[in-house]
This record gives sequence, C-alpha cells and structure tokens, in this order.
Amino acid sequence: MTDTPFSKRSNPASTFTEWLREQNQENWDAAINHRFIDELFAGTVADDVLQHYLVQDYQFIDRFVALLGAAIASADLFTSRVRFSRFAAMITSDENTYFLRAFDELGLVDKYRITPPLTEPTKAFQALMTESAESRMYPLCLSVLVVAEWLYLSWADRPDATLPERFIHAEWITLHNNPAFADFIGWLRSELDRTGPLLDAQDQAHCADMFGRAVALERAFFDHVYTPLTYS
Repeated sequence: MTDTPFSKRSNPASTFTEWLREQNQENWDAAINHRFIDELFAGTVADDVLQHYLVQDYQFIDRFVALLGAAIASADLFTSRVRFSRFAAMITSDENTYFLRAFDELGLVDKYRITPPLTEPTKAFQALMTESAESRMYPLCLSVLVVAEWLYLSWADRPDATLPERFIHAEWITLHNNPAFADFIGWLRSELDRTGPLLDAQDQAHCADMFGRAVALERAFFDHVYTPLTYS
C-alpha cells in the first residue's frame, strides 16, 4: 500500500490507472511476459499445464460475475451500469463456452469442472474479489476489475505474433485481444481514472493496496500452473 496520494505522484502526467501500475511494474511485467504466455503463443504449453490453468481460472467466473454485480450496484452513473451489464453477458456466454469446449478437448472429467481442489493462488484471488465486491465502493471494485482485464489485454497484445493452430491456445488469446475487448478496457480504465482521483488519500491507498495485491496474485497464478494437479 502506498502512503503517497495520487496528487503527490512522481509523474504528474500519469493517469490514476497508470499511477497504480507504475507502483507494481515489476510484477506486472513479470506476468505479461511470463513463460506461460510465451508458450501459449507458441502453441507449446503442455496440455496438463493448460488444463491446470483453465480448471483453476474457471473457478473465478462465479466471483468475477459477483464483482461485476457489485460494480453495477455501486456505480455512480446509469451508463456505467449498462456497460457492465453487457460485459457480464459476454463473460457468461462467449468466455464460458470456451471453457467448456476446452475441457472437452482436454478430456477433463465432469467433477473437476465444477468442484476441483483449489490452489492457494486461486483461493487468494477469490477472496480478493469477494473483499472488493463487499466494499460496496465503486473505485475499489474497479481496482480489482482493471487488473483482471487490463493485464490480460496487455499479455495478449503481441501484434507481430502468429496465432497457434489449436483453438485452446488461439481462442484464449483472441478472447483477450480483439477490438471490442480493447475498447472495454479503455472504458474500464477511464472509469477508475475518473473516480479514483476524487477519493481521499486513505481510500486511494486502499485502491492501491487492492490493485497491487491483484497484480501479485496474477503473477503467482501463472507461476503455480507449472506444478499441476492430477485431474483424473
């Protein structure tokens, strides 16, 4: 958590979301340039590693949708509620369908699709999303949502990369790097850039704390998929 308010930032030209990322640059860069991402683009990530990643990641959807609901409830503008509602519809349709198709491709048995054993990074991220939702503060909800979505756009944005052949690799990339998704991330950041600077120093520090914990957990989540569990 930073003790320096946004108004005292070292780079006066930075936006609120840039200020938050700057404080977590090491973990941010480690996550978006992770070995897992390199192997995903190359189409060489091992099936057991990808299965472990997807099984654990799928356990975020319920808490993530609840966090979207909290953002809808706490938003200060009707237009913001509408935008989040549309995004929630995408998460529960297109992205959910990808997971189910990927599980079929990887031969995952039903019980691990619904109630798999949860790893520590998964449980910690679920807890952070719950904490953020239960704050009932729009900027705090945004602080976790921005990391969860902006960091994924950042790792997926490799303009010169060729997509891998298998859909389980390629579609996970294109779900997080397409014009509609990029436009949503731009809007999502603008919401936190609009509301964050209006907070007092204590609440800004709370935003920074949640943002930083989310970035660290994203990095830890990528790290931990290389010690996969057995799902059979």
